[in-house]
Amino acid sequence: MMNLTARWKRFRSRLRTLFGRDNFLCDSCKLNYGSACRRRERPNATICEDYLKKY
Repeated sequence: MMNLTARWKRFRSRLRTLFGRDNFLCDSCKLNYGSACRRRERPNATICEDYLKKY
């Protein structure tokens, strides 16, 4: 079962999609370089449990 944080991230992502703000998460993720992220959705992920926003 997914933890509460992961469920909250997925919910927020779905809300963004509903309101037309369906941006790719990889563009603003800390793990978007080299081989740091090995998810198959990369670089066009709209939902990601490993997403860490850049500051």
